[in-house]
Amino acid sequence: MDEELRCIGCGAVLQSDNEDAAGFLPQSALTKALNSDDQEVYCKRCFRLRHYNEIMPVELNNDDFLSLLNSLSTKKALVVNVVDVFDFNNSLISSLKRFVGNNDFILVGNKIDLFPLNSKESKIKDWMRQEANRMGLYPKDIFLISAAKKRNLTDLIKYLDRNSQDQDVYFVGTTNVGKSTLINAIIDEMGDVENLITTSRFPGTTLDQIKIPLDNGHFLVDTPGIMTQKQLASYLDKQDLDLIAPKKPLKPATYQLNSGQTLFLAGLGRIDYVAGEKTSFTVYVARDLYVHRTKTENADAFYEKHKGDLLTPPRGNENLPAMHKQTYHPEVKSDLLFGGIGFVTIPAGVVVNTYLPGGIGQGIRRALI
Repeated sequence: MDEELRCIGCGAVLQSDNEDAAGFLPQSALTKALNSDDQEVYCKRCFRLRHYNEIMPVELNNDDFLSLLNSLSTKKALVVNVVDVFDFNNSLISSLKRFVGNNDFILVGNKIDLFPLNSKESKIKDWMRQEANRMGLYPKDIFLISAAKKRNLTDLIKYLDRNSQDQDVYFVGTTNVGKSTLINAIIDEMGDVENLITTSRFPGTTLDQIKIPLDNGHFLVDTPGIMTQKQLASYLDKQDLDLIAPKKPLKPATYQLNSGQTLFLAGLGRIDYVAGEKTSFTVYVARDLYVHRTKTENADAFYEKHKGDLLTPPRGNENLPAMHKQTYHPEVKSDLLFGGIGFVTIPAGVVVNTYLPGGIGQGIRRALI
C-alpha cells in the first residue's frame, strides 16, 4: 500500500493484512477510507472501544515506545508527564530526565476528583514534589487535575498556552493514567473536536504518537503509554480493573483492629496488625472492592481458600507475582500505599505487615488527610 493512512483514535497505520496487529480495518473499509476525502477514520479496535467499550488486544512493542520517548531529548519541547495520583510512584517515569534532556517538564496528577473531599491539594502537591525530588526529578511545575471532570483544567491550559509559543508540547506517561482523556478534555475546552482520541481504562490505547495542531503553529503530541510491570493494571483484566478503579470520591471506611487481626483488600492487598493497642485503620478504596477482616493466624488459609471467589479480584487467571511482605513501624500518622488500589491510614507507633503481588505499588507516606 503506497498511501499511508492513520487511525485518528490510536495513531496506528491502517492496514488490512493482519487482524491481530494494530490499525486493522477490513479491506472494504480501508479501500473506502483511502478513496474518501474524510481523513477521520478509526481502526476496528478503536471503533469497538469507542462504541462498545470493548478492548481488542494487539501486538505492542514497548521498545518502539521507548525509542519514541528517547527522541524527545533531541527536540525543543515542553514535556508533560501525566501521573495517576492513586499510583504516583509507579506511574511517575523514573527515567524521565534521560528522556527530556535539557527540556523543561511538568507533572500533572490526574484523578484528583477521586481523592476524598476533605483532601488539601497543596499537601498532595508537596508530597508529589518531594517524591519526584527523591527520584532525582525536578519538575518546573505541578498541577492536580481531573481529566474526566475537567477540574482545574483552566490553569493547566493557560500554562500550556504560554509555553507552547515556541515549542511543541509532548504528553508522556505510563498506561492507564488518563493521558489521552486529558488531551481530549483540553481539546474540548479549546472548542475543537470532542473525543478525538480513543480513551479507555485499559492499558495500551494509544499505539503511536498523535499530533494535534495548535493555532500558534505548534502541536500537542499524545505519545503511547509505557507498558510497565510496576503497575497492577499490567496484570489485570477488564473486569478486575473495573472493580479496583474508583468511580466516585473515596469515602473512608474505618475498622477497629486489635493486634493479631488482618484486613484483606479483596485478593490483591493485605495488612497484618502485628503490634499496638486497639486502634482505627481507615481504608480508602473503590466502594465496590471487598474488604474482609479476620484473625491473622487464619489469614493464610483464608486467602488460599477464598482467592478468586470471595477475595476477588484476582479471578485466578492472571499471571500475578507472589505476595511480597513489607514491615512498617511509622513514627507519625501514615498512609500505607497499595498502588492502583488505594491507601490505608494508620496511627503512629504501630507495627504492620503489608502484602501486595510482587510488592507492586507497596509503600508508605506521611498521612495526607
